[in-house]
Amino acid sequence: MDIGKFKAGTLKKQYGYSSFSPEMVNHDWLINDARINSLLSEADRKLGELNAFSMLIPDVDFFIKMHIAKEATKSSRIEGTQTSIEEALQKSTYIDPEKIDDWQEVHNYIEAMNYAIAQLEKLPISNRLLKQTHKRLLQGVRGKHKLPGEFRTSQNWIGGTSLKDAAFVPPHHEEVPDLMSDLEKFLNNDELQVPPLIRIAIAHYQFETIHPFLDGNGRLGRLLITLYLVSNNIINKPALYLSDFFEKHRLLYYDNLTLVRNKSILKEWLFFFLTGVLRTAESSIDTFNAIIKLRQVVEEKKIITLGKRVPLAMKLIRYLYSKPIVDTTEIAEALEVNISTAHRLVQDFENLKILAEQTGYKRNRVFVFEDYIKLFR
Repeated sequence: MDIGKFKAGTLKKQYGYSSFSPEMVNHDWLINDARINSLLSEADRKLGELNAFSMLIPDVDFFIKMHIAKEATKSSRIEGTQTSIEEALQKSTYIDPEKIDDWQEVHNYIEAMNYAIAQLEKLPISNRLLKQTHKRLLQGVRGKHKLPGEFRTSQNWIGGTSLKDAAFVPPHHEEVPDLMSDLEKFLNNDELQVPPLIRIAIAHYQFETIHPFLDGNGRLGRLLITLYLVSNNIINKPALYLSDFFEKHRLLYYDNLTLVRNKSILKEWLFFFLTGVLRTAESSIDTFNAIIKLRQVVEEKKIITLGKRVPLAMKLIRYLYSKPIVDTTEIAEALEVNISTAHRLVQDFENLKILAEQTGYKRNRVFVFEDYIKLFR
């Protein structure tokens, strides 16, 4: 189908309201827009550069954990959660009780992402995987009573206070199984000549339009982007997350999705999505470059001065790359040393200006690897 002839769907009259019934997407898509094709080539090249960086950096999985933490906070923030990346990196015991629900939602996102990426080794992108991931996303948080892990069996809506004044009403719940089956086929149909980035852009739009769950659709739909790119080897490591771009351009994000539904104008959404991929890949490359420079300073100029304590200090710095906010008890457990040794090591890192104490307390002190965290803000 030529995207210029694309019809998004139709309004269906229900009892007292109208729902939007999207067209199926599991078919070929013809992109004859020079602007989109040029941007697609540019985004593909930049992803190739990002792949090269992610394969060259030693211990890259430590840094991927920080990318996932950033994605979790940004994607959750789009939905109204206010947890910062600094708060997300702390233990729950250090979180203000008024913020604990937000903190738990972010940690559920991290757990759901890690679970889904691990499952890709034995499962394709599928409705089964999406349901399992959704269950973890809503476990024990505000959406826990909204059928975690199950497609909805009632009508939902977006915006407004009811179906009558809603900004958008997704398809009737009886349509959800067929629409999601079609989307699953589209994501895995090797016979279609659709570029991967175009395919996942369309898939994300379709998922958000179907809104197959009662809650968590925005977060899971954005998580789906990374899962698809990893499962199809478009990126070798899960180091590309679009939620930061979507959060910075939140109005454009929603406006472009709405434009597709209301006017069947798909090309503006594709252009916005590809711009997001390009800018995010560039940002991720810049972050990796900054990490390389920081490691050189910390490991080759600072830690090297610690003499006999260098091997233990290197263990700590590697731990800090994945967990840059710590207390001494946590360090002692992670490094399998006694608490006195952990205290001395922290003091060394404070003297070297690697760690800084953030609470000002004499007890229950928390230490922050600030130069590292700011690379992910």
